[in-house]
Amino acid sequence: MHTTHSEVTHMKASEFRAKDPAQLSKELEDLLRAQFSLRMQKATQQLTNNSQLKKVRRDIARVRTILREKAGAK
Repeated sequence: MHTTHSEVTHMKASEFRAKDPAQLSKELEDLLRAQFSLRMQKATQQLTNNSQLKKVRRDIARVRTILREKAGAK
């Protein structure tokens, strides 16, 4: 499965909190794939909007934080 960044939407932390851990894990996988794709585009000078990398990186951090919070709450 090849995910382009345009398929990954930026969400607020409250939107991530509404999801269950399985959905968050899937979201994290999609974000990591998008980040890899963006890094490859940057390396080959095909990336035109560098701010996308920052947004995806922050979304990954949000998802990981919420997964950790949910794991600690059990």
